[in-house]
Amino acid sequence: MKKALVIGGSNGIGLGVCAALCRRGFEVTIFDKEAPRQELLPAPCAYEACDLRFLSEEQFAPWAEDPALELLFISAGFGRVADFEDHHPAEIRAMMEVNASAPLRLLRVFYPRLLGQERFYCGIMGSIAGLLSSPMAAVYAASKAAVCRFAESVNIELEEKGSPNRILNVSPGSFRGSRFYGGENEPALLEGLAEQITESLFAGQTLLIPDYEKTYRGVLERYQADPHGFGLSSYAYKQASGRAQPGKKLVIGYLSGTFDLFHVGHLNLLRRARAQCDYLIVGVHRSGAWKGKETFIPFEDRMAVVGGCRWVDKVVPSCAEDSDAWALWHFDRLFVGSDYQGTERFRRYEAFFRDKGVEIVYFPYTQSTSSTMIRNRIRNSQQKE
Repeated sequence: MKKALVIGGSNGIGLGVCAALCRRGFEVTIFDKEAPRQELLPAPCAYEACDLRFLSEEQFAPWAEDPALELLFISAGFGRVADFEDHHPAEIRAMMEVNASAPLRLLRVFYPRLLGQERFYCGIMGSIAGLLSSPMAAVYAASKAAVCRFAESVNIELEEKGSPNRILNVSPGSFRGSRFYGGENEPALLEGLAEQITESLFAGQTLLIPDYEKTYRGVLERYQADPHGFGLSSYAYKQASGRAQPGKKLVIGYLSGTFDLFHVGHLNLLRRARAQCDYLIVGVHRSGAWKGKETFIPFEDRMAVVGGCRWVDKVVPSCAEDSDAWALWHFDRLFVGSDYQGTERFRRYEAFFRDKGVEIVYFPYTQSTSSTMIRNRIRNSQQKE
């Protein structure tokens, strides 16, 4: 059976495209942070968890080599209407990664298929915001402008190399039926747009701006005639429309540890914590004295190791107590290994954080290894010598 991958297929346009492909007889696999509601689809779709903030190209390498795979559509993305000053650095990084960097890295994985002579249908979500001045959506517009210019440029390369394949840039304005705008997924409202996208994919088109003749041709012409005036008008419109979402609440996470003899248990803890927050702060203890243990690795080196982990946004010297760290960082979630649950210290923390809106999240302890186990192996090895 012919196969298709839809990245970001659990919501919005991605979900609509999945439904359209199912109706055309494709075996569809959805990659997304959350599983799709299968009852919204005309046929069951396979699902694999994928967070584009932390893309692993290795997850997709086998798919790129599957001859039955005929279509790739990248729909994942997010944005917010707000002035640039209201965007936290973590939000900026995540938006650029999810909307632009990760999709380009994904397309590099599948690029040999695009270069080949066999038909390989490929589409990516741009936006009308990426084609004109978009004040109060500057970060989102920057990410989508990158996608639009990328598709336009690489399609020339494909043409010059004699490939019949092209990347379809889908750049809509507003549309109904998507959670992107704060509502619920309603595939019935997206069916017409989804069919238009799939038809454009199979026709080998390079750009689709839905409602172009009716609405966006005039919009683009006004922008091209007077970019500055258009930008001022767009800013005033967004201010008056009530669409602004200033001061978005990011979920700040915090955890602390010694992180001596860094191992997979530490890695699992950091990865799981970052998956449940927008910005992860990690405190590193100066020594293991609080546990009555010596440390093998110097404090500065442990700080460097933890800070170099892809899931850590900020590394700091830890406070004596995690409750003291809250006074500095005002985190929303405190992450800790499950071996601490029920201890006197964490019962005290639970009482302290109860009226501060802080959730304590306990993660399963990694049974296969620990710093204590590694220390014991080192000592036993030394004794045998």
